[in-house]
Amino acid sequence: MKIGITGSLSSGKSSVAKILSKNNRLLFSADKAVKDLYSNHQFKKKIKKKLKLKKKNIKEEIRTKLLKEEISLVELGAIIHPFVRRKMREFYKKNIRKEIVFFEIPLLIESKLMNFFDYIILVVAPRKDRLKRYLKNGGKNEMFYLLDKNQISAKKKIKYCDYLIVNNKSKNYLKKKVTDIIR
Repeated sequence: MKIGITGSLSSGKSSVAKILSKNNRLLFSADKAVKDLYSNHQFKKKIKKKLKLKKKNIKEEIRTKLLKEEISLVELGAIIHPFVRRKMREFYKKNIRKEIVFFEIPLLIESKLMNFFDYIILVVAPRKDRLKRYLKNGGKNEMFYLLDKNQISAKKKIKYCDYLIVNNKSKNYLKKKVTDIIR
């Protein structure tokens, strides 16, 4: 069984994924795949060339260029998403015999990956809570709004999902909601 976990920026997807993947359940994280990608020398060369980057810190240069609208999220996604999808398929093939496999994919709906999953869990939270979490984790206000406006709204995502978790209370409340879904 393939279970996708998705939601808006800083909605609590990673927290839900960690709870679900406890007890040796397998988890693929698209965010971790992207993080690994940025530490890959071949990828750095490729993205520097395609996006005409000059600085050593490519992540910071990409953020700056995104905010200045010198590059778009669509351009960036065209480079990154094929890699993430390949990693996702490799992970699934490697674990195909496992009973349940979880996939934390922030842009699951935007990437039209709904048919890949048996079940999809949508994690939502109020924008003010998400912004507060994003800033607490070192993000910048402008980047939050840029990324947030480029995601499909939770109201539109709901129709593609089997379960909804509203993450607007405590961690214990979140754990209870996740436990209810597991049952």
